[in-house]
Amino acid sequence: MSAGHLAVIDMQRVFADPASPWATPRYADAAAGVHALLPAFAGRVTFTRFLAPREPAGAWRAYYEQYPFARRPPDAELWALTDEFAGLADHVLDTATFGKWTPGLAARTGPAGRLVLAGVSTDCCVLSTALAAADAGAEVLVVADACAGVDDDSHLKALQIMELYRPLVRVTTIADLLAEAGP
Repeated sequence: MSAGHLAVIDMQRVFADPASPWATPRYADAAAGVHALLPAFAGRVTFTRFLAPREPAGAWRAYYEQYPFARRPPDAELWALTDEFAGLADHVLDTATFGKWTPGLAARTGPAGRLVLAGVSTDCCVLSTALAAADAGAEVLVVADACAGVDDDSHLKALQIMELYRPLVRVTTIADLLAEAGP
């Protein structure tokens, strides 16, 4: 198996803080899963951060009317990677979109490469990234136990939806992915 490139989606304070309107209840579980994956992808990891745009356009205006707390500049503390990842993130990709499949991530993954996804939230940014990358021709693996959703039901539903895209998108586990990679 080709190990591929690991994209760690949005492991940020805004999703980790239980007081945040965007809190992901099982953030700590996803973080533990990400930590388990990192050694196998040394030098092939991109951390992403979701940021509010300076001036929302189109439907994003209505979105940020619902979430005015998020209208903060890119250096606001809520957008920072959580402390456990800040020192580990050699490459960080910032986007103002749910999907992280950008030209920058595509270049790091390589043509027709393998993209391994972990992070939050399964039912939003992970899902949006997986489908866009698959459409572009990347082989996408979503590591279920290194992701977390806005709740358990949404997490499971998103995994089920992504599994429908097989063989373009495949849902896997940490143990299966690491076993497939071999020693």
